Amino acid sequence: MSARLRLELAPSAPLAALIVLLHAAAAACIVMVAPGIAGALLAAAVFALGVASAWLRALLGSPASIRAIELDEGGASVELRDGRRLAAAVGARRYVSRLAVSLPLGAPVRRTVLVSRDMLSADSFRLLRLWALWGKLPVAAKQLPA
Repeated sequence: MSARLRLELAPSAPLAALIVLLHAAAAACIVMVAPGIAGALLAAAVFALGVASAWLRALLGSPASIRAIELDEGGASVELRDGRRLAAAVGARRYVSRLAVSLPLGAPVRRTVLVSRDMLSADSFRLLRLWALWGKLPVAAKQLPA
């Protein structure tokens, strides 16, 4: 029997601010390159996309937002905010740093989950980083207090 790791995600205001800031910068670039009504409308659309992305991905405000991730050696399952549970394979191209972990999920989810450091406790984020690097939990994880 393999160990399972359940990670409850919390909203991340810094990640949301970063997403909105980067989309605002992109909108400003659009206005500089394409002045006029068309450029302003496109810039407004890009900025609105940033706000929507921040709400869905970082603030976990949508019913389709991922509320929890369960990891084991066979893959992952995600629990959405509306209560649905979906099993998915995790792709091999994972990004792991001290600030964030990116997990590409396969069918039926087919999206990449970005977990920033402030979305989990320090111990949970460390375990997620180890799982993302090795594809399995360390033996010592079973000895950690719940």
